[in-house]
Amino acid sequence: MNYLRGFIPWIALAVVSTIGWQWGALAGLVLGGAMLVRARKAGAAADALILEYSTVAFFAALTAWAFARPGSGLKDYVGALALSWLAVTAWTTLAVGHPFTTGVARRQAPPEVWHTRVFKRINVVITAAWSTAFTLSAAALVVVVSAGLGSVAALAVQFAGFVLPALFTAWYPERARARLAPAAHRA
Repeated sequence: MNYLRGFIPWIALAVVSTIGWQWGALAGLVLGGAMLVRARKAGAAADALILEYSTVAFFAALTAWAFARPGSGLKDYVGALALSWLAVTAWTTLAVGHPFTTGVARRQAPPEVWHTRVFKRINVVITAAWSTAFTLSAAALVVVVSAGLGSVAALAVQFAGFVLPALFTAWYPERARARLAPAAHRA
């Protein structure tokens, strides 16, 4: 569940925004910034911190907007906007051939597997799962907010948008290694 750790600022946004979207944005910025600084001090390479840099950029802009325009209609859709940003970030990393999950996976996998076809394929599939979950959750959240279903429904959608791909991430690699590794040796 190390993947969920990278989403702490986003989860904080969802939870803290229930008392005020400005405070949710600020909480996300502070947590995202702290996580980025901590990772850099620990020696993480910049290219392994795509999500962290994206997080700080999003929360810096959102925090500035939220405090400058606290009555903005955007506040009702901040959760959907956040999930959309994550979706765009994740889909973009796939499009450029550097899935955002690769950086997290390299922190857990031995260096000798980083350049294997199996490692790369697992990260493409996992990033696609996160991308899909973010996209679907953002759309569902727009529906929940537009229909006035309330904060409990909105939090449930956001929760599912993080937990379901995290569960997939925990389950999929071992299954994929078992299926793909024998094929890699035959090729």
